[in-house]
Amino acid sequence: MAITGSTEVRSGPIRLGMVGGGKDAFIGAVHRIAARLDNEFQLVAGALSSTPERSVESGLALGLDRDRIYGTFEEMAEKEAARPDGIEAVAIVTPNHMHYPAAAAFLTRGIHVICDKPLTSTLEDAEKLVKLAKESAALFVLTHNYTGYPMIRQAREMVQNGELGTIRVIHAEYVQDWLTVPAEKSGSKQAEWRTDPARSGAGGAIGDIGTHAFNLLSFVTGLKTVELAADLHRFVPGRRVDDNAHIMLRLENGAKGMLWASQVAPGNENGLSLRVYGDKGGIEWFQEEPNKLWFAPFGEPKRLITRNGPGAGPAAARVTRIPSGHPEGYLEGFANIYAEAARAIRAKKAGEPLPSDVIFPTVEDGLAGMKFIDACVRSSEKNGSFVTL
Repeated sequence: MAITGSTEVRSGPIRLGMVGGGKDAFIGAVHRIAARLDNEFQLVAGALSSTPERSVESGLALGLDRDRIYGTFEEMAEKEAARPDGIEAVAIVTPNHMHYPAAAAFLTRGIHVICDKPLTSTLEDAEKLVKLAKESAALFVLTHNYTGYPMIRQAREMVQNGELGTIRVIHAEYVQDWLTVPAEKSGSKQAEWRTDPARSGAGGAIGDIGTHAFNLLSFVTGLKTVELAADLHRFVPGRRVDDNAHIMLRLENGAKGMLWASQVAPGNENGLSLRVYGDKGGIEWFQEEPNKLWFAPFGEPKRLITRNGPGAGPAAARVTRIPSGHPEGYLEGFANIYAEAARAIRAKKAGEPLPSDVIFPTVEDGLAGMKFIDACVRSSEKNGSFVTL
């Protein structure tokens, strides 16, 4: 990641542990790639599975020392905190219901936490985690990875600079098709826990992917959602959580928003998109073509801004690694969150304030996501009536 104006002196990679993310866990591998892409972190310890045997198997396959592979995250937190060379940060990549207890174990020992989204499985746990994070000297980073994409940083900068004027209309969607059939009944590990409310929480599609869309619209516009009306539905017979959601949003400046989240839309693989329209112009971004941002000033021809191309500003340039025309995407966006976390951790270690240009999703962003899920469930239970967040 290109970081301009930095005078930081590094003292080697940050020692990283991982909770979850063992054998056959998709997101664990993503986090490990992202963590090492800029040589900022080194994985040295792990409690990688819900069983000690699988944890050892996964840890040895990753090349970890046997004495730093743990059967539980509690054991890892205790023993690593006591080591002079113990982990400085931990990545939590478990199903949602384990986020709170795992994060609490490390935050209370002063170990920085990098946690996958959503923040927790319940609003109650989210509120407790916010309190713990504020009391801890350690940082809490939430990996809403799409906020790391250069053209999302570009869009945010354009909104902040007033290039769109007063924001009026926002449309966000995240649509997939992989749960069109009951994959949770055919051996899909990823589908099993995501459709189990005991592990995922009350939200299905809204928790898994809807929170990404909600976080993205909040990140780019800087606006808070005041009220929403949600229609949540389970199309697959026997499914216990929503697999499709239509949501109307009312934002703090009077802007109106729409959000569609679905995992039962055939023909859609990873269709995250964001459209923002103000009284001076509009922007459109599509995650499956992440290096492009369309800008339409009112009354003028539509313009294409590309990552590291003409018209791209410093906010995008700072998180861009390679020249324009060479695609950057999902893994690099994730890595940008890790790189931002590394700068913050190094500043903390040096007793310095966090660099002003460092941006990463916080525990408060995670709480906002949990309030979004809670409001969607409450609204849908009231036949789609508007409720406050």
